[in-house]
Amino acid sequence: MSSGQLYDTIGATYTTTRRTEPRIAARIWAALGAARTVLNVGAGTGSYEPTDRDVTAVEPSALMRAQRPAGAAPCVAARAESLPFADRAFDAAMAVSTVHHWSDPIAGLREMRRVARRVVVFTHDSSAAGWHDRFWLTRDYLPETTDLFVGRPSLAEQARAIGARVEPVPIPWDCADGLFEAYWRRPEAYLDDRVRRAVSVWARVGPEAEQRAVRSLRADLASGRWAERNCDLVTLDAAELGLRLLVT
Repeated sequence: MSSGQLYDTIGATYTTTRRTEPRIAARIWAALGAARTVLNVGAGTGSYEPTDRDVTAVEPSALMRAQRPAGAAPCVAARAESLPFADRAFDAAMAVSTVHHWSDPIAGLREMRRVARRVVVFTHDSSAAGWHDRFWLTRDYLPETTDLFVGRPSLAEQARAIGARVEPVPIPWDCADGLFEAYWRRPEAYLDDRVRRAVSVWARVGPEAEQRAVRSLRADLASGRWAERNCDLVTLDAAELGLRLLVT
């Protein structure tokens, strides 16, 4: 299933929990440098689009395009792997939490590099050793996530394809963007169906794995087992869970 098809299916309530997290946005916008014209690839509903620059958005899902707010940047129906723009048409191209959906990440990244002088990508390093065990949700409740990235290019391969450097992005404990790892210190949130529906991982692992994980987590929260296992998280303001910026 393509990213457009996936979000046409699961994206109806996306704007309920997926909002711009100011601290992550600051990192992305700083990485854009002095760029005045910006292409946002896989733009979704418009989170993280800077308001002080000339932005053009690309989004394949009609449902996601329909949820873009009034006054949002103009949005083109297209895929990352085939951007309908001339070489170096933009000062910068950005992509936020979308590369893992692309059918060919390397091709999409090279297209971004073709149409822009600078590329900034916010993504997850699922190829890092031990990434699965770093986050209690994947380690203890959702082992199926390891299968989602089999055969996908590593973050190092993606960075090499466009000559990018890699920067870690810690996730604040009160992250406003309800991405998959956002509630690492607020585990009760994962019991909320609205939270899960706005994260593609849950759809991709399937309903059986999802419901098993939810039942187990609910039981562990009620018994105190989750708190006992993860007591070290309570004092942390931010966590390193594999989120990364690629910057050319």
